[in-house]
Amino acid sequence: MGAFAAAFVAAVAGFAFGLVAAAIWLHALTPFQATALIVAYALLVQGYAVWKLRRSIDVRRLLPFILGSAAGIPAGMFVLNWASPTVLRIAVGVLLISFSTYNLARPQLPEVKRAGSLLDGIVGVLNGVLGASTGLGGSLAAIWCGMRGWKKDEQRAVFQPTAVATFLMTIVWLGAADALNADIGWLFTVGLPALFAGTWLGWKLYGRLDEATFRKVVLYVLLVSGLALVMTWR
Repeated sequence: MGAFAAAFVAAVAGFAFGLVAAAIWLHALTPFQATALIVAYALLVQGYAVWKLRRSIDVRRLLPFILGSAAGIPAGMFVLNWASPTVLRIAVGVLLISFSTYNLARPQLPEVKRAGSLLDGIVGVLNGVLGASTGLGGSLAAIWCGMRGWKKDEQRAVFQPTAVATFLMTIVWLGAADALNADIGWLFTVGLPALFAGTWLGWKLYGRLDEATFRKVVLYVLLVSGLALVMTWR
């Protein structure tokens, strides 16, 4: 269900694969399992999008985000290994509430067009910490790119490759730590057909649904799920 719903939403609305998956999986799986699955599946989902964007990628603009993420991933792995499952579930619940509230309210954030590479790198570090500890790499980069005042295509050419690089490095770290066990492999295999089915159906319905209404429904579902995670694991 989680793989299908997340892939469907990502195909129709173009956002929130990891958030939708976490909203469902964390009610049944451990944070470690959920993080590993989000990272692995998101590599497949986002990798194709990055391939299509390859001609729009500005390496000099992208590099601070990727280097920052690489620096932040070890700290995120530490959090994933040592924080209690309850704390991580509550943290993801807070993220779901914050993300959905932010997108529903659509506040006018200040533009920071002259922020520079240093601040881009700091955002990358925070993105790496968040990506390795929860699997939600790319979310912070996406918000920051919007604040940078870049055009929509320019934003996507930064935060989507950043997310893919973060997922790839996190997978390497998980593998090096012998954390990718047979249970995660089995869960990945079980969910793979649902992932493809959700993606296929989402692309079939893309453009046929009222996208604005659909996005609002998804955001309200994320808000309710986040509240449930926070209240259930008090």
